[in-house]
Amino acid sequence: MNSMDPDPANTPDLEPGGGVAPGSTPPESAQTSGLSAPEPRTSRHFPPTGVAAVVVAVLLVAVFVAAAVGVVLAM
Repeated sequence: MNSMDPDPANTPDLEPGGGVAPGSTPPESAQTSGLSAPEPRTSRHFPPTGVAAVVVAVLLVAVFVAAAVGVVLAM
């Protein structure tokens, strides 16, 4: 892609005030949106590390609840 000169005096078909003449196509400009590379395909199953994290979280909650119940019953 060529580097465009931003000087309005050097831009073809640019009218005074910055408009473009009817029927003219504005100069090509750089595009900054879109993907630069294809995205990898995501899997449709839950990863094993996610399953392990959920199991650990459930165990921690169970231990916390058991400790809280033990403290309440000891009063």
